[in-house]
Amino acid sequence: MVNMHPDAWISPHAIVTGDVTIGAGSRVLDLAVIHAVHGPVVIGSDVVVMEHALLRGRAQHPLVIGDSVLVGPHTHLNGTHVEDEVFIATGASMFPGSRAGTGSELRINSVLQVNSRLRPGTVVPIGWIAAGDPAELFSPDRHDDLWSVQQGLDFPNTVYGVSRETSMREIMRRQSQHYAPDEA
Repeated sequence: MVNMHPDAWISPHAIVTGDVTIGAGSRVLDLAVIHAVHGPVVIGSDVVVMEHALLRGRAQHPLVIGDSVLVGPHTHLNGTHVEDEVFIATGASMFPGSRAGTGSELRINSVLQVNSRLRPGTVVPIGWIAAGDPAELFSPDRHDDLWSVQQGLDFPNTVYGVSRETSMREIMRRQSQHYAPDEA
């Protein structure tokens, strides 16, 4: 069920499914996908969700977007919390359990890793990764340093509900079941 403020607008070319709330003055542009079948998506006021953005709520991690937020084209927001006045540029990704503080910026192709928290006003540079709570910033060439923080964030359990040792065959079997169409 979509609960949309009368002053909000969703393009007829967007896909919006599930438990979605959209605040006053917010806009969802062409080909954006808001998927709230497995968990709610709440979008505040004066938010612009641009073309080809994917917003996904999760049962354990609802997607919550505050007021006055730009969600750039080709972004991926998955079970995250975005506070007010956050700028999320083209291609940025935010993973389950993460949180972007008020006035922060995720620049082009940046990543906020699972269970990580950006302090208010933090800028994640183009192509960089933020990980930890509070998040440290890592350039792409610092993989070993990033892994030392990222390993403890427990991506496999947070995203798939499994231990790191679980085989990809088992993970994908479970994912296939999770995304199976509901039987009528």
